[in-house]
Amino acid sequence: MEPGKQNIVQNSLVARDKIILPPLHIKLGIMKQFVKSLDKDGNCFSYICQKFPQLTMEKIKAGIFDGPQIRQLTNDTQFRNSMTELELKAWTAFVSVMQNFLGNKKSENYIELVKNLLLQFKNMACNMSLKLHFLHSHLNRFPENLGDMSEEQGERMHQDLRVMEERYQGFWDTNMMADYCWSLIRHFLKSTHRRRALKRSFLELND
Repeated sequence: MEPGKQNIVQNSLVARDKIILPPLHIKLGIMKQFVKSLDKDGNCFSYICQKFPQLTMEKIKAGIFDGPQIRQLTNDTQFRNSMTELELKAWTAFVSVMQNFLGNKKSENYIELVKNLLLQFKNMACNMSLKLHFLHSHLNRFPENLGDMSEEQGERMHQDLRVMEERYQGFWDTNMMADYCWSLIRHFLKSTHRRRALKRSFLELND
């Protein structure tokens, strides 16, 4: 093992060029670490609680958000005004990476943008999660056409889970997950198997 190099202990079961790192999940992971590092008595965290009153305090403290909620905060100037200088630098770096690397385009200076993000998150004492580890150690594994990957399927899953949570009043258990899995199965069967209309023509009646 040599420090600073990508040491491989076991060969991967799947070819590395076939492994896709979804941009949406990386955004959600970075957002989680940002919110978890906020001062729970600060103005920024209090503004998030006021912005999303439908979310439980447990989910907000855990930093569990979806794509549309992150976009709402991105376009909210009052959210920026509620931050401290350290928090604002980290959030600005996060938004810059979302727009210029994890978005529809990939800027030429994306390496500097990611390095600045990691530096600002380090200053906020954020934890090194798996999503941040991808940006830190596997930045060269991201494809050039990263912006061509659709986030529709991932965001649809989060929207469906939100509806399921409201139905079960926020209680996560095996029954809720089973209900969600059965809803996917019913949707798949409905889209692939259609009942044949029980209609008979006049020729069939005459025969």
